[in-house]
Amino acid sequence: MTDPIAALTPRVQEAMAAAFGADWAEADPVIRPANKRQTDADVQVNAAMAAGKRLGRPPREVAQAIVDHLDHGDLVEQVEIAGPGFLNVTFSSAWIGRAATALREDDHFGVVRPPQQTVVVDYSSVNAAKEMHVAHLRSAVVGDSLVRTLEYLGHDVIRQNHLGDWGTPFGMLIEHLLEVGEDSDDARLLQSDPNAFYRAARGKFTTAENAEPAGSVGDFDVRSRRRVTLLQAGEEDTLRLWREILELSRVYLNRVYGELDITLTDDDIAGESSYNDELPGICDALQEKGLAVISEGALCVFLDGYRGRDDKPLPLIVRKSDGGYGYPATDLATIRHRSLDLHADRALYVVGAPQHLHFQMVWETARLAGWIKDTEPIHVQIGNVVGTDGKILRTRSGEVADLQHLVDAAFAKAAEVIAESRPELDAQTRDVISHQVGVAALKYADLSVAHDSGYTFDLDRMVALTGDTGPYLQYATTRIRSILARAGVVEPVGPIVVREPAERALALRLLDFGAVVVQVGETLEPHRLCTYLSELAQTFSTFYEQCPVVKAEDDEVRESRLALCHLTRAVLVDGLGLLGITAPDQM
Repeated sequence: MTDPIAALTPRVQEAMAAAFGADWAEADPVIRPANKRQTDADVQVNAAMAAGKRLGRPPREVAQAIVDHLDHGDLVEQVEIAGPGFLNVTFSSAWIGRAATALREDDHFGVVRPPQQTVVVDYSSVNAAKEMHVAHLRSAVVGDSLVRTLEYLGHDVIRQNHLGDWGTPFGMLIEHLLEVGEDSDDARLLQSDPNAFYRAARGKFTTAENAEPAGSVGDFDVRSRRRVTLLQAGEEDTLRLWREILELSRVYLNRVYGELDITLTDDDIAGESSYNDELPGICDALQEKGLAVISEGALCVFLDGYRGRDDKPLPLIVRKSDGGYGYPATDLATIRHRSLDLHADRALYVVGAPQHLHFQMVWETARLAGWIKDTEPIHVQIGNVVGTDGKILRTRSGEVADLQHLVDAAFAKAAEVIAESRPELDAQTRDVISHQVGVAALKYADLSVAHDSGYTFDLDRMVALTGDTGPYLQYATTRIRSILARAGVVEPVGPIVVREPAERALALRLLDFGAVVVQVGETLEPHRLCTYLSELAQTFSTFYEQCPVVKAEDDEVRESRLALCHLTRAVLVDGLGLLGITAPDQM
């Protein structure tokens, strides 16, 4: 075992059982990292506080009883009772060194894999034939980090890209494609600038719809609506054109995913269209179960406890008054599929925070209908990305900034930084490194704050090689690689022996990696891993300043410190990989 808290827990439980009876063998010892401003100890055990209340004894007396029965073994060096009854525990430096040495042999660096689950992760989920904008960045980045982490933990992860590939807009898109020609330059905009194609179609539709008198500028709006009917009816030529639009859109999506190293592929697409045939049955079943009623021509579910601003019952509109289906119908079909067909233990929806009420109503309806069994649906809420002025990022024309613009800006800024810091590199190498640094800047800025909080898109800060940034962590890995290269070592073979406080601090921080990754898998909060990696890099920097490595006083010390360097780099590289960030060989 390489996690000191996990190693200490059963010892405290055994001491409590010996002191107070067998019923205490499973008690929570309540072990937390010690407050370094108050003590030099490593952890604080708070069990005596709650136990004192239950036993009717003073907490300090209970704490002393625990200390009297605690088996120190080779794990614990010192225990002190502090304050009203806290136990400050210092681990043995010898045990820390052995645990760090063992960590080097573990492919997952101390991660104790939890029981395997099937986890469905719905993320990115953009609209086909429209360009990804800034709001899609966070869903893609957070979702991809979660799937990487969950797979690292041994879970069976099913990616789902719930593509918006059905509905009214496709009528006008198909008609516009027919007018410009399937092989035209305008059609190829679907691969390079989908919004331009969409705006052109929408412009025609709006102009025709608002024309006076009706039909004076053609019947584009009428043909578009008729085309929707043909699409829903499955008319073959319309379906062919629809598939062509989707294929061109996939080229665009895959390019963006490739640039950002997002692991979604075409095989992960489970668009709205895939549930289309199920929607009439969804509506019929809800009516048969007495869950849905007709209200003002629409089929609605009214759930207890959900009311609008006017204090009237808030409807979940499953089928609109014109016979069309909205998002609730499709989302009911998705959770039913993920629970009853895919048998998900958890179904994650990495979607904007404003959709929370919608999902709560959909999931409650699905539970009442019997469509959620042994599945926990979870809304991983995504906050906004804002500019340095605190407002939603927009273009000069007032539209929400498109994702490609942000990606290009990040790559350009990264190229400036690398050109300035490494002018001796050839152009091709600089381009590769700039791309890796740009991706790190984007992803780390996103992931290093709680996913339900907004963050400020500030390229100068994001791309900096100092501070709490992705490029700084990348630089830390290349710095360690350089240290090992100067020492002429590929992989140290000697044991890690902890002597100095800075060595001890670094080794202990390395031993925390497994627990942090497990916590991210449970809480679905990648920012906890970002915080850990940032602190690890800072702890390494202190170690390197205080403990000579290449010029250590003797070979044994040198080999041990090189081993600490090598292990630190390996953990940083693995941790960055879980964030979807590549560690460059040089910077």
